[in-house]
Amino acid sequence: MAIIEVEDLAKRYGGHVALDGVSFSVAEGEIFGILGPNGAGKTTAVECVEGLRRPDSGAVRVLGLDPQADGHRLRQRIGVQLQETHLPEQIKVREALKLFASFYEDPRDGRELLEQWGLAGKGEERFGKLSGGQKQRLFIALALVGNPRVAFLDELTTGLDPQARRATWGLIKDIRATGVTVVLVSHFMDEVEELCDRVAIFDQGRIVAVDTPAGLIDGVAAEHRLLFRPMGSFEVGMLAGLPGVTEVDRAGDQVVVTGTGDFATAVTGALARDHVLVADLRLERHSLDDAYVALTGDTFEL
Repeated sequence: MAIIEVEDLAKRYGGHVALDGVSFSVAEGEIFGILGPNGAGKTTAVECVEGLRRPDSGAVRVLGLDPQADGHRLRQRIGVQLQETHLPEQIKVREALKLFASFYEDPRDGRELLEQWGLAGKGEERFGKLSGGQKQRLFIALALVGNPRVAFLDELTTGLDPQARRATWGLIKDIRATGVTVVLVSHFMDEVEELCDRVAIFDQGRIVAVDTPAGLIDGVAAEHRLLFRPMGSFEVGMLAGLPGVTEVDRAGDQVVVTGTGDFATAVTGALARDHVLVADLRLERHSLDDAYVALTGDTFEL
């Protein structure tokens, strides 16, 4: 069931077209990713869905509500972590949760949230004293304090070190596990591949593709390569007729097998049946970054 429906959304700032006929839907319970270069319109689209920005035209429904006409009712049912979130340096963690809880009719227990997101014992800590990872966990807790059915997370891991980023990914999975639908705006390909069920790629105010990460990759280039060095005599022709194999080449002592689908399983199975020992076996797959570049012509700065 679609929990978010966006149809033909348009937004212009003077002579700049921020959104040009954007349409997509988000199913209940999924993590839906939004990718795109700076200025592609992704944050504008999300802010229109959240009700923070009014579109020039088009229709938006979130949980069956119009974000503009039903703004108060909708804000009681969604949680938002903005691209740039700031709190006063001196505010205590407990005070921030109490403040945000006061905005909702049926908030969650602040102590329970602190425990859930690894901030137990930090209630009296001032915001300015928290580490980067602790601040991000607090922002998640603040986005969830209203018991939302949908959480919008915009550039959640920007500025975090790799360890903190991966820890935050686990938190996002935990959010979905509680039944909350997540809309994730990100600049990180590995993050989107790890977390998202489906992805919308924005470019110049339009959506150029919507699919699963694997579907986006295969849609750009379905063929992948399996490389290995056989130990001893080996006839490359034995692999040519296997399911999914499109080409077999030999370069010196290395064999390169190109194929589609689950061809690598067929190849390794055939090698095992014929007792062919191999070294340096590796599968070279296209990445979401390859798909993104093919669709937009841009590269991300990681």
